[in-house]
Amino acid sequence: MGEEAAHSRRTVAEAAARPVRFVLDAYNTEHAVYGLVLVTALITVGWKFDTDLEVLLFIVGTVGVFWLTHLYAGVVASRRTAEGRAVPIGRAVARTASRSVGMLLAMLLPALALALATLGWVDEYVAYYIALWIGIVSLAVIGWVNSERNRGAWYLRLLSAVITMVLGLAVVWLSSLVH
Repeated sequence: MGEEAAHSRRTVAEAAARPVRFVLDAYNTEHAVYGLVLVTALITVGWKFDTDLEVLLFIVGTVGVFWLTHLYAGVVASRRTAEGRAVPIGRAVARTASRSVGMLLAMLLPALALALATLGWVDEYVAYYIALWIGIVSLAVIGWVNSERNRGAWYLRLLSAVITMVLGLAVVWLSSLVH
């Protein structure tokens, strides 16, 4: 009976780990980086002119449209195999959606921060700054993790984190200049 219980616990733990692994893998893609930069830029553009709810809806809607556009482009571009055979539409959609889901997941934490202001739990400007810094820090973490995955030395991990974070800060700065 002891072996069966241990096997059952392992199976439950493995099943619980799958969604976590899925999210972590999705955040470690170019789509997540693009999504974080996009969300950060949208927050920078919208926060001075709209209410927190309007900014939240603007971000969710814009990222959704960008993701659907990316999905469409990915399906169009991947409908043929290297041998010239047609790829079934369902398979092309599923493949592109699973690869690009990081773009959607990238908006979750900043959107959650904005939702806290919408609910009145956090001051509006505090929520904006939290959402902006979530994006910037997430970019730094992605840079660090990617370098770690490639077995970079600690100073290369730090450099990767700083470069990725500076990309996000540059977008915030440029967006604030334009608007």
